Amino acid sequence: MELFRIGFLSVGLIDIVDIALVAYIFYKLYSVMRGTRGSQMVIGLLLLFIASLVVGALGLKATTWLAQSVAQVWVLAFVILFQPELRRLMVQIGQTRLVQRLLRVRGTKAIEEIVKSAVQLSEKRYGGLFVLQRDIGLRGIIETGVKMQSEVSSELLVSLFFPRTPLHDGAVVISGNLIEAAACILPLSENPNIDASIGTRHRAALGVSEESDAAAIVVSEETGQISIAYRGEFLERGITGDELRDHLKKIFERVSHNLAD
Repeated sequence: MELFRIGFLSVGLIDIVDIALVAYIFYKLYSVMRGTRGSQMVIGLLLLFIASLVVGALGLKATTWLAQSVAQVWVLAFVILFQPELRRLMVQIGQTRLVQRLLRVRGTKAIEEIVKSAVQLSEKRYGGLFVLQRDIGLRGIIETGVKMQSEVSSELLVSLFFPRTPLHDGAVVISGNLIEAAACILPLSENPNIDASIGTRHRAALGVSEESDAAAIVVSEETGQISIAYRGEFLERGITGDELRDHLKKIFERVSHNLAD
């Protein structure tokens, strides 16, 4: 269906959708690559794409063939040279609400690994602090730590909180099935009514749960007790692994229901 005509070019609804989709893809590529040398290559690819459209519309067959050939080689070089950035883009796409709704990436595997690591930390009397991201992004907190982008596993989580490792201070931020970052700095709760005897980890857990919809798990270094904070309060303190699992399933089942509504 033709919507309007510009000179000898006719523009339809499909053409507008096609252009919008390509523009979005280039925008996402540039936002991920911004600040790296890859951003210049994205701009170069965009210019080549526009040039190929123009010469194609003008009927310049030889120039069109040349532009398309160069673009193909450039795309191949782009994929080879910038694999880490492209992987980060795929991770971001996989964490969007739409993809999570379709694939339900928030499965029970990550919860089981988190519960297992919390129990092991409790038994070893290692202090631990986990922040489980929900709908509200935690980019500001993630940027205070060391980015990891690693799959959740109990072995890795326990090793991160081993007292002699450089990353044991601070919090680990988990989103879906990925450990986003370690050694993150959290805001401390300023609630004047909280128990004055609780330590910094517990205040940080309350603080992040007050400022976001994240759930925070604390393992006390002194007592080995496991506690969970959510929506600005501790749901329970001194809980077992089974009780922690039940709390997390209820919290993240609520997320799935909200996405389905």
